[in-house]
Amino acid sequence: MSVNEKIRRIREAKDLTQEQMAEKLGVSQSAYGDIERGDNDPKLSKLQKIADIFEMQLSELVDLSEKGTLNINFNKRGNNNIYITSSLTEKEMALKDKELAMQAREIENLREIITLLKREPTQQE
Repeated sequence: MSVNEKIRRIREAKDLTQEQMAEKLGVSQSAYGDIERGDNDPKLSKLQKIADIFEMQLSELVDLSEKGTLNINFNKRGNNNIYITSSLTEKEMALKDKELAMQAREIENLREIITLLKREPTQQE
Protein backbone atom coordinates (compact mmCIF):
# COMPACT_ATOMS: atom_id res chain seq x y z
CA MET A 1 0.00 0.00 0.00
CA SER A 2 1.28 3.43 -0.85
CA VAL A 3 2.04 5.95 1.85
CA ASN A 4 -0.75 8.25 0.65
CA GLU A 5 -3.30 5.42 0.80
CA LYS A 6 -2.12 4.50 4.28
CA ILE A 7 -2.53 8.11 5.41
CA ARG A 8 -6.09 8.20 4.06
CA ARG A 9 -7.06 4.94 5.73
CA ILE A 10 -5.59 5.89 9.09
CA ARG A 11 -7.31 9.28 8.94
CA GLU A 12 -10.62 7.61 8.24
CA ALA A 13 -10.07 5.05 11.02
CA LYS A 14 -9.44 7.93 13.43
CA ASP A 15 -12.64 9.67 12.28
CA LEU A 16 -10.80 12.76 11.06
CA THR A 17 -11.87 14.77 8.02
CA GLN A 18 -9.51 16.09 5.37
CA GLU A 19 -10.39 19.57 6.58
CA GLN A 20 -9.35 18.73 10.14
CA MET A 21 -6.07 17.22 8.95
CA ALA A 22 -5.36 20.22 6.73
CA GLU A 23 -5.97 22.58 9.65
CA LYS A 24 -3.69 20.58 11.97
CA LEU A 25 -0.96 20.57 9.30
CA GLY A 26 -1.38 24.24 8.45
CA VAL A 27 -2.16 23.60 4.79
CA SER A 28 -5.23 24.02 2.60
CA GLN A 29 -7.73 21.19 2.28
CA SER A 30 -6.79 20.98 -1.38
CA ALA A 31 -3.09 20.56 -0.55
CA TYR A 32 -3.91 17.87 1.98
CA GLY A 33 -6.15 16.13 -0.56
CA ASP A 34 -3.19 16.11 -2.97
CA ILE A 35 -1.19 14.18 -0.36
CA GLU A 36 -3.91 11.54 0.05
CA ARG A 37 -4.38 11.17 -3.70
CA GLY A 38 -0.65 10.79 -4.24
CA ASP A 39 -0.50 13.94 -6.37
CA ASN A 40 2.07 15.40 -3.98
CA ASP A 41 4.87 13.48 -2.27
CA PRO A 42 5.14 15.09 1.17
CA LYS A 43 8.47 16.00 2.69
CA LEU A 44 9.74 14.02 5.63
CA SER A 45 8.88 16.89 7.99
CA LYS A 46 5.25 16.84 6.78
CA LEU A 47 5.10 13.04 7.21
CA GLN A 48 6.41 13.47 10.76
CA LYS A 49 3.62 15.96 11.51
CA ILE A 50 1.06 13.52 10.09
CA ALA A 51 2.48 10.71 12.24
CA ASP A 52 2.29 12.98 15.29
CA ILE A 53 -1.36 13.78 14.56
CA PHE A 54 -2.07 10.04 14.27
CA GLU A 55 -0.16 9.48 17.53
CA MET A 56 2.18 6.99 15.95
CA GLN A 57 5.84 6.68 15.07
CA LEU A 58 6.96 7.86 11.65
CA SER A 59 8.37 4.38 11.03
CA GLU A 60 4.88 2.92 11.50
CA LEU A 61 3.38 5.36 9.02
CA VAL A 62 6.15 4.88 6.46
CA ASP A 63 7.09 1.22 6.46
CA LEU A 64 10.00 0.95 4.08
CA SER A 65 9.89 -2.84 4.40
CA GLU A 66 6.86 -2.58 2.10
CA LYS A 67 9.21 -2.08 -0.85
CA GLY A 68 9.22 1.63 -0.20
CA THR A 69 11.83 3.88 -1.65
CA LEU A 70 13.54 6.81 -0.03
CA ASN A 71 14.27 9.64 -2.45
CA ILE A 72 16.48 12.50 -1.36
CA ASN A 73 16.43 15.64 -3.50
CA PHE A 74 19.16 18.26 -3.11
CA ASN A 75 18.20 21.52 -4.73
CA LYS A 76 20.41 24.46 -5.70
CA ARG A 77 19.48 26.50 -2.65
CA GLY A 78 20.96 23.90 -0.34
CA ASN A 79 17.64 22.73 1.08
CA ASN A 80 17.50 18.97 1.46
CA ASN A 81 14.07 17.63 0.70
CA ILE A 82 13.33 14.02 1.54
CA TYR A 83 10.38 12.32 -0.10
CA ILE A 84 9.13 8.83 0.65
CA THR A 85 7.13 6.82 -1.84
CA SER A 86 6.09 3.20 -2.07
CA SER A 87 6.21 0.89 -5.04
CA LEU A 88 4.15 -2.20 -4.21
CA THR A 89 2.97 -4.57 -6.87
CA GLU A 90 -0.76 -4.77 -7.60
CA LYS A 91 -0.94 -8.18 -5.90
CA GLU A 92 0.80 -6.87 -2.78
CA MET A 93 -1.49 -3.83 -2.70
CA ALA A 94 -4.57 -6.04 -3.00
CA LEU A 95 -3.36 -8.18 -0.10
CA LYS A 96 -2.67 -5.12 2.04
CA ASP A 97 -6.10 -3.73 1.14
CA LYS A 98 -7.71 -6.99 2.34
CA GLU A 99 -5.72 -6.85 5.57
CA LEU A 100 -6.79 -3.27 6.20
CA ALA A 101 -10.41 -4.08 5.42
CA MET A 102 -10.29 -6.89 7.98
CA GLN A 103 -8.75 -4.55 10.53
CA ALA A 104 -11.39 -1.91 9.82
CA ARG A 105 -14.14 -4.51 10.38
CA GLU A 106 -12.48 -5.59 13.62
CA ILE A 107 -12.29 -1.97 14.81
CA GLU A 108 -15.97 -1.47 14.00
CA ASN A 109 -16.89 -4.66 15.86
CA LEU A 110 -14.88 -3.54 18.88
CA ARG A 111 -16.59 -0.13 18.81
CA GLU A 112 -19.97 -1.88 18.84
CA ILE A 113 -18.91 -4.05 21.78
CA ILE A 114 -17.75 -0.96 23.69
CA THR A 115 -21.05 0.78 22.99
CA LEU A 116 -22.99 -2.25 24.23
CA LEU A 117 -20.85 -2.51 27.35
CA LYS A 118 -21.41 1.16 28.13
CA ARG A 119 -25.18 0.68 27.88
CA GLU A 120 -25.23 -2.43 30.05
CA PRO A 121 -26.06 -1.54 33.66
CA THR A 122 -23.57 -2.65 36.23
CA GLN A 123 -24.80 -5.51 38.34
CA GLN A 124 -24.11 -5.45 42.02
CA GLU A 125 -23.53 -8.69 43.84
